[in-house]
Amino acid sequence: MLKMIKTAVLSALIGLGGIAALPAAAQADALYINFSGGNAGYGIQVNHRAPARHHNWRPHNNRHQTCNARTAVNKAERMGLRRARVVDSNRRIVRVVGRKFNRPATVTFANQRGCPTLYR
Repeated sequence: MLKMIKTAVLSALIGLGGIAALPAAAQADALYINFSGGNAGYGIQVNHRAPARHHNWRPHNNRHQTCNARTAVNKAERMGLRRARVVDSNRRIVRVVGRKFNRPATVTFANQRGCPTLYR
C-alpha cells in the first residue's frame, strides 16, 4: 500500500512538472509524456520543428539605417535648438539649423542609424 502511494505521489509530481513545462513548449510541434507502469520509468519528449518561412522572407533589420529629417530635427530640439529645420542633407550628413540662446546655431549629424552628432 505504501509503495502504491509513493508511486502515485511521484506520478503526480512528474505530471505537474510536465504541466509547468507546457508554456515553454507552447511552440513545440508535439509533446509526449510517457509513464510506464511496471519499471517505474518516466519520460518527457518534446519535438520541435522550426516553422517554414516564406521564400521571400528577409529580416527587418534594414529599417532606420539612415538618419531621416524628422529624427534629426527631433534630436536637435532635444539638444536645445528652437525652430530647428533641415537645410542640407546628402548621403553622409544631415545639417540642422535653429536658434539657441537667441543666436543662430547649426548641428550636423552623420547620416547613419541613430543620427550621431558630428559638429555643434
